Amino acid sequence: MFRYFYILTFVLPVGQASLPLVVNTWPFRDATAAAWSTLKSGGSVLDAVEKGCARCETDQCDGTVGFGGSPDEFGETTLDAMIMDGDTMEVGAVADLRRIKNAIGVARAVMEHTDHTLLVGESATLFAESMGFISEDLTTNKSLNIFEQWLKGNCQPNYHKKVVPDPSKSCGPYKPVATVQQSKRPRHANIDSHDTIGMIAIDAYGHVAAGTSTNGLTHKVPGRVGDSPVVGAGAYADSSVGAAAATGDGDLMMRFLPSFLAVELMRAGADPSAACKTAISRIKRHHSEFFGAIICANTTGHYGAACNKAPSLSQFHYMVSNSQSDAPFLNSVDCF
Repeated sequence: MFRYFYILTFVLPVGQASLPLVVNTWPFRDATAAAWSTLKSGGSVLDAVEKGCARCETDQCDGTVGFGGSPDEFGETTLDAMIMDGDTMEVGAVADLRRIKNAIGVARAVMEHTDHTLLVGESATLFAESMGFISEDLTTNKSLNIFEQWLKGNCQPNYHKKVVPDPSKSCGPYKPVATVQQSKRPRHANIDSHDTIGMIAIDAYGHVAAGTSTNGLTHKVPGRVGDSPVVGAGAYADSSVGAAAATGDGDLMMRFLPSFLAVELMRAGADPSAACKTAISRIKRHHSEFFGAIICANTTGHYGAACNKAPSLSQFHYMVSNSQSDAPFLNSVDCF
C-alpha cells in the first residue's frame, strides 16, 4: 500500500517541541507540505488546515479522502469534513455532502457564513452551491468498478444486521426481523475501507486549529455519518491547550469523543502521547480489536500519537512539520 512508500528523510525525536507545527494522520506528505507552506507564508492556522485537507481532497489521498472513493450502497461517493477554530471555539462541518469536491471548504463556509455548526446531505450541497462551490459528479471509473464488484459479490461486506434477506449472503432491500437468527459477523476492520485525514495546525503564537476530511466508509448505508464531522470525535481544538484528531472506525470511535477527551487530558497536564494513549484505551476497554488511531499536540509544540493494535494495524504512521525542518517528516508509533 502506498502509505508506506514515503521515505523518512528527516529523523527527529518523536514529540520534540517546536512551533509552528503541523501534524496530520497517515503519510499524506503533500497535504502536510501544503499546510506548512500556508503557515510559513503568513496564513492563519485555519488557512493551513483548510489548504492541507483540500490538497488531500484533490489528490484523493489513498482513495479514502475526496471524490472517486468509498462508494456507498447506491454507488455514490459522499463527503464529510469539519474545521474548528481553537481561539473562538467555532466549528463548521458538513456530512453526507453530495456533488461538491471541496468538502473542507464548504465546512469552513458553514463556520464563517452561518450561525450553524453542521449541515448535512442535499441541503448541504445546496448551501455549497449558494456559496459559489461548483457541483460536479464525484463518481470515477475506479469508484464505479468498486461498486460493481461489490454487487457481483452479493454485496459483501455490508453493514446491516437483524434483517432479511441474510445480509451475510445477499443484497437488499432489507427488512427488519427482530427474531432472526444470524451468525455474528466481525466488524470490518480494514485499513483500506474507511479512513480520514485529520490535521492539527499551531502557529508561533499558540493559535490552534484542527480539521478532518473523508469520503467515509466503503459500502456504507446511504446517509451514514462517521466521526469525522462530529465535534470532539473527529477532531477538537482549544488554543488554551492544543488539539487532537482521530482516524479509523468512526461508528465506534464517535461514541467515545476521543479527540475531546485527549484535549481535556492535556488540559489536566498529560503530555500528548499519554493523552492519545488514554483516549485509545477508553475505546479499547469496550472494543478490544477496533481499528483506530489519534494524533495529539499541545501549544508548547509537543505532539504524539497512539493506535489500537488490530489485525490490519500494528503501527500507525503520521506526518509532522515544524520549525526544525522545512520538509515534512514521517513519524510512527507502535500500536498497543
